[in-house]
Amino acid sequence: MSASAVFVLDLKGKVLICRNYKGDVDMSEIDHFFSLLMLQEEEGLVCPVMSHGNVHFLWIKHSNLYLVATTNKNSNASLVYAFLYKLVEVFTEYFKELEEESIQDNFVVVYELLDELMDFGFPQTTDSKILQEYITQKGNKLEVAKTKVPTTVTNAVSWRSEGIKYKKNEVFIDVIESINVLVCVCVCLQVNANGSVMSSDIVGSIKLKTMLSGMPELRLGLNDRMLFALTGRDKGKSVAMEDVKFHQCVRLSRFESDRTISFIPPDGESELMSYRINTHVKPLIWIESVIEKFSHSRVEIMVKAKGQFKKQSVANNVEIHVPVPSDADSPKFKTSTGHAKYVPEKNLVVWSIKSFPGGKELLMRAHFGLPSVENHELEGRPPITVRFEIPYFTVSGIQVRYMKIIEKSGYQALPWVRYITQSGDYQLRTNS
Repeated sequence: MSASAVFVLDLKGKVLICRNYKGDVDMSEIDHFFSLLMLQEEEGLVCPVMSHGNVHFLWIKHSNLYLVATTNKNSNASLVYAFLYKLVEVFTEYFKELEEESIQDNFVVVYELLDELMDFGFPQTTDSKILQEYITQKGNKLEVAKTKVPTTVTNAVSWRSEGIKYKKNEVFIDVIESINVLVCVCVCLQVNANGSVMSSDIVGSIKLKTMLSGMPELRLGLNDRMLFALTGRDKGKSVAMEDVKFHQCVRLSRFESDRTISFIPPDGESELMSYRINTHVKPLIWIESVIEKFSHSRVEIMVKAKGQFKKQSVANNVEIHVPVPSDADSPKFKTSTGHAKYVPEKNLVVWSIKSFPGGKELLMRAHFGLPSVENHELEGRPPITVRFEIPYFTVSGIQVRYMKIIEKSGYQALPWVRYITQSGDYQLRTNS
């Protein structure tokens, strides 16, 4: 079972808009929600599910709004929360910013969306691209002919319209991997840095931009370790993917039987799948940081960055965020490459490097006045964080082996593949 009713409330608990889907819960029950929430906040025990009698409130907060679903049954909580977050996603697609004002200014569209998104408490059409075909923000321009429901809503393939035509048929595939790394580095003056990776993993996604005519079927082949095991191939260049999540267009039964990713793609941009790889990751950009204190008036921070990836690769738009004492002043910088700037509101030095070749070592020195150097020891040191993007490169070694495009008219289509590695939660903790 799912939701009985859905409410959107402001920060004071006032109902801005609501929709009763089943009629089995009194709509006045929402009056108890805000008092229950305030009581829990006072006790410091805020819970995502609250109950009043036999009525349960499942809620999320977004911006200055509360989105609340009510039910008096033993509902599937994960389904309800997935729907509430999808509601936020759809409203944001329509109104750009989801807040109290956008709900009030577009209440007619919001009511129409609530009608289409859920029926008798169960999620229905939740794809914003499909919804935008027949629910528009230009209500005064609606014509009688437009009231016909698009066939995509009733089709088995609800995510793609029929009759799509392109002069040139192409598919662009982006394989994007984000590296999450936590490194603990111990550095002493005139001594090499010793560091150990405390935790690391890779979070990847495969994104598509399809410009294909008709209703094509696509088959994507990856160097998946389980596929290679099934077919008896060499496992040397395979990747073991975990937590794989697919777009609804992928035929899961086919993937589970023979690991083939077969699907009819949505038109335009979409995320086909996401995955995680639990593996030891060597930090691609290694950071050493040393702090020198001079008497009680100034401090010098030396940061050395080394690219630990292939020499033929280049990291673009590198940003190294180095924490500095909160009372630092009078900054002076010297860099071998790029430029550094002081961001006093965040107590950071941001070292920006437009292009960082693999195998290179770069240096940055920062001088600061420090009127209260004795108190610096009590502050603690936040980690150094790094942002970067390396094109034409994946850490995991994942590869698109093939992309087959099958369409009844038999046209030829061009698949293009691009690989990108970028920083995720990339932190280096130093003790100097």
